[in-house]
Amino acid sequence: MTPLSLVHTLTFDALGTILDLGGSHAPRLGAFLKSKGYKMTAAELWARWRYRQRIEQYQDNQFYAGHYGYQDSARRALLYTLRSSKLPFDDRDIDRIMEGWQELNPFPDALPGLQRLQTKFNLVVLSNGEKDFLAHLVKNRIQYAFDAVISVQEVGVFKPQPQVYRYAARMLRVEPGELLMVSAHSFDVVGARVSGYRGAYVNRYDLPFDETPYRFDLEANDFPDLAEKLGCK
Repeated sequence: MTPLSLVHTLTFDALGTILDLGGSHAPRLGAFLKSKGYKMTAAELWARWRYRQRIEQYQDNQFYAGHYGYQDSARRALLYTLRSSKLPFDDRDIDRIMEGWQELNPFPDALPGLQRLQTKFNLVVLSNGEKDFLAHLVKNRIQYAFDAVISVQEVGVFKPQPQVYRYAARMLRVEPGELLMVSAHSFDVVGARVSGYRGAYVNRYDLPFDETPYRFDLEANDFPDLAEKLGCK
């Protein structure tokens, strides 16, 4: 295994690691629930929606019927979640809620942490989002100049499929062991580790790591904590 000291590039999950999905969607979800008189909280609806989206993405990978993309998986998951929760809706409700994906906000620690990490490493986005979607988020929402932005759309499958991580290594022209995947999602870190990367688990959601031999190399609470553990000023 490549020593951690030889890592020179960090690959970041964007959706849920850099960008605060639940917090960003809460206002629109809350407005929808309030307008309908539903008693469910925005946090509960988001948790159900996010869980279903993961299933949609796994099915996209497993069925080999074509890659439909992140926003498509989010829309299908939203429809399923509202129906399974017995929450009536119309097309305008779906459109208003889905517009929230264009308004995602980074976690407060994200930009300060990235600025510290860049003093020692190249920083790359490796995300399940579509190319145009990521371009918008990086430019207008994160507002940070990464060294590269790589979308799974170029591969045609979602993370944690190993070909995503191997493709990124090829595009960056480096050995997988020279890359450290930074993610708040344990499945993402596991997928990267299976593919030869090193892994950093940013445990934003206070969740246990998967039961697997493919463990993280570092665990951090947030980006400044990660910067500290990686020896960045």
